[in-house]
Amino acid sequence: MNAPMPHVGERIRFWREKRQRTQAAVAGLCGITEEYLSQIERGLKVPSLQVLYGLALELSVPVAALLGDGRDESPSENAYVADSVVTALIGYGPKTHTEPVTAPELRERVESAWRIWQTSPKRFTEAGAILPELIRDTENAIRAHRLSPDSAARRDIHRAAADLYFLLRSYCRRAGRIDLSLMVADRALRSAEEADDPVRSAAAKWNLGHVLLAEGEHEGAQQTAIQGIEALHDLPKNGDALAMVGALELVAVVADARRKKWWQARERLSGNASQRAAEAGEGNIMWTVFGPTNVELHIVSIEMEAGEAAEALRVADQIDTSHLPSIERRFTFLLEVARCYDLRREDPAVLVHLLDLEAISPEDLARNPLAREMVCRLRRRVRPTYRRQVEALAERLGIA
Repeated sequence: MNAPMPHVGERIRFWREKRQRTQAAVAGLCGITEEYLSQIERGLKVPSLQVLYGLALELSVPVAALLGDGRDESPSENAYVADSVVTALIGYGPKTHTEPVTAPELRERVESAWRIWQTSPKRFTEAGAILPELIRDTENAIRAHRLSPDSAARRDIHRAAADLYFLLRSYCRRAGRIDLSLMVADRALRSAEEADDPVRSAAAKWNLGHVLLAEGEHEGAQQTAIQGIEALHDLPKNGDALAMVGALELVAVVADARRKKWWQARERLSGNASQRAAEAGEGNIMWTVFGPTNVELHIVSIEMEAGEAAEALRVADQIDTSHLPSIERRFTFLLEVARCYDLRREDPAVLVHLLDLEAISPEDLARNPLAREMVCRLRRRVRPTYRRQVEALAERLGIA
């Protein structure tokens, strides 16, 4: 006979004790009483979705760990979101008593944060240092302008807020917190709508599509991308709108590939996506890095995922990523090339590319589960000639 599944309260208690947190501390930070949390853990009360979400955030686990059988689960080793960022996002940090920042100041700070995120080899550390205050100031500015008669300033605040949440979506997803990524993607959608900005609304769909892809909701990701494309249909066909349509097409391409619809993905990529890239040119609309080079990078991705490593490497040899404004995109490309060599068991090439990745962004390499898996495979099969270098890399990445 199968053992009964533990109820949600038992899972909450399991994770709270695993985190060595008291009921009083967790309850206080989640805005509920200690007695109420005790009743939840004993199965006498069922938490609302809002309370459940707050508990998951406070215990640093996915909501799924509280809803599923979490006893045998452990948090992802890839969960590197700074505690101060989580605290700021769920609103339990110190309250700000300063005057709300102006829209131009907020815009400047958000764009500065994006420059760090797209160009710094230490982007997780540097972003984690500035994001908490920026989140609090953004939320404070939104509250201050909620009833403001200055509609132009209110829309500008929401444009900057949407852009910040776009960054946070990437930060949280790359750091292994899909639950937080989904939350900020939703905030980005709402801010883009409040800004009455069609291109940003489409970019919010692009961001949400990437969260859904990470969650394995491939059909939902494709439908979200298609909705974004349709919303831009009646806009003038300028560079921004064309590029945003192309970026959304790439989400649909990845969704096809993840469902193993290889030829459908290839046709979409060589058709609509390539056409939009040719029309829009190289760019970075809404920090999507969309352009002809990005389309080529997706060709490599599709062939790699389809197991066509030789074809992927053939295409990769013709791509120059040095001009791309995003470390993340260059990192992903080299990682996929390394994976192609891994599929072919060409260990020296795998090692060379992993070392290149470490040089580009050691923080990304340490946080990337695919890279860590490749290092582990190298340790098991590498020839003695390269073993010392592989062991040294594993040690730097904290792989036991």
